[in-house]
Amino acid sequence: MQSCRFCGEALTQNFVDLGMSPLSNSFIKPEHVYAAETFLPLHAFVCSHCYLVQLEDYESPDHIFQDYAYFSSFSESWLRHAQSYVHKMMSEYPIGTNSQVVEIASNDGYLLQYFKDNEVPVLGIEPARNVAQVAIDKGIPTISEFFGRELANDLSAKGNQADLLLGNNVLAHVPDINDFVAGMKILLKPDGIITMEFPHLMKLIENVQFDTIYHEHFSYLSFTAVNQIFQKHGLQLFDVEELPTHGGSLRVFVKHEQDQSKRVQERVQSLLNEEEEFGIKSMRVYEMFGQKVKKVKRDILEFLIKAKNEGKTVVGYGAPAKGNTLLNYCGIGTDFIDFTVDRSPYKQGLFLPGTHIPIHSPEQISEAKPDYVFILPWNLEEEIMNQLSYIREWGGQFIIPIPEVVVK
Repeated sequence: MQSCRFCGEALTQNFVDLGMSPLSNSFIKPEHVYAAETFLPLHAFVCSHCYLVQLEDYESPDHIFQDYAYFSSFSESWLRHAQSYVHKMMSEYPIGTNSQVVEIASNDGYLLQYFKDNEVPVLGIEPARNVAQVAIDKGIPTISEFFGRELANDLSAKGNQADLLLGNNVLAHVPDINDFVAGMKILLKPDGIITMEFPHLMKLIENVQFDTIYHEHFSYLSFTAVNQIFQKHGLQLFDVEELPTHGGSLRVFVKHEQDQSKRVQERVQSLLNEEEEFGIKSMRVYEMFGQKVKKVKRDILEFLIKAKNEGKTVVGYGAPAKGNTLLNYCGIGTDFIDFTVDRSPYKQGLFLPGTHIPIHSPEQISEAKPDYVFILPWNLEEEIMNQLSYIREWGGQFIIPIPEVVVK
């Protein structure tokens, strides 16, 4: 029996079992399309002691991130989100040309480039070497290592402590969350600020966002659980923002608990109260989630079966990790979706793991003129519908699968 990766308690409470699934970003090269694939259990549990939702450990981060296929800069809305964040931090906090900004999981430099444009010293930490190299080529200093106590001690010893230490969508990706947060405590200057963004578990449950569960995400985070984790390591959440990104995310603001220069905002207790009212500490909420997921699966398949029986053509848009969870759990392959497209040239010409749906460039949609475009990264629905508005010319429509099947 597995133990909770935060508090060590035995994990006995089921959250959702999504069956067997390949690694969500293990895209297949054409020459390997008939080779055997590795499928791993995708089964999430919730700790009844600290309320951390988590997957069992079946694969190491070294394998998952050795040749990563996700590049943040291919989403225009995400770049705008990064620009807005940089403006906020520089206008509302004393972050300027004399500050040191460090980003953990800095990807291809999508965010640090905007600090660099404002002549703020930056350092990226990105374990995926192929992605880190793209940032380095942009002139953004980047260390290609996993973050934790060891790296934090090394950087601190070299005088690289952070005035602003940030991480977007990384907290869920670390198997040893105690080592990770302890490292942030070490790397943060006495009066520094940490900001972390992560998908909000409450929204995941509320909107049945089961497809955001995949092997790269070791943990699924409520504000309640995150508050406990940071407190354990001498860090205090002093503010929080609710964001629309990734179907509903949180941005937490963190300081050393000894730092008296930053007042704890009322929003912190307010959100803790809201989660408690929602039932984040009630096992009943977690038990009900699995049944809701099964209904969404049935509804998606019912729609696709009806469409195909009527002779309609369906293609996908995007090749995100969440899409691979959805397709594999629902058993959707080329019998339902002819192909998918993605703006990233790193994915074009490959096949989706498990389902073997081919990935083309977006231009293929205008050539195929499908009846439906199935939007796999539903969190970018508006951006994608604007990009592909031309499908209306032949009567094409969009399928949004989460939280329920909607045709637009």
